[in-house]
Amino acid sequence: MQTGILRVLRATAASWWRHRELRRTGQTGQAQRLERETVLRDLGYLRQAATLPNAYVICGEGGTFIHLGWTTVSSFAPIERFPLATLAVARGTPFIDIRPVTDAIAFANLPRVARDGSVDPDPFGPGSPVSLTAYFDMVEALGARITNDPRTRWST
Repeated sequence: MQTGILRVLRATAASWWRHRELRRTGQTGQAQRLERETVLRDLGYLRQAATLPNAYVICGEGGTFIHLGWTTVSSFAPIERFPLATLAVARGTPFIDIRPVTDAIAFANLPRVARDGSVDPDPFGPGSPVSLTAYFDMVEALGARITNDPRTRWST
């Protein structure tokens, strides 16, 4: 892992209010232990985002979410204020910016992305899973912007 990534993750962990409070009250050892655990957890999320077939980051008015199959990591902040999501996108994880989408009902009725990369061959409605690329097509039709689009890599 690059030292720049570790530096960002350490700074993020150290800036969390709980860790700052522990340091302020003299519990430096406990703060360091919790910060180390946070960095290791976040490194695991970054590794998953880089290796899972249907991992993606999505940002809308409700915040930013990293979808990792069965796990979702979220923040109410936009992607610019969520360092873990920003790092995932910088490392190549697909990013869906739904902030330009104006039809919230159409977006809410979209099917979900399959968690493990498999897709039900007979979709039966809005709750059935679709591939990540099919989901990209659907959200783009609603006005979303896609960064790190794997469809362009696959088509070449």
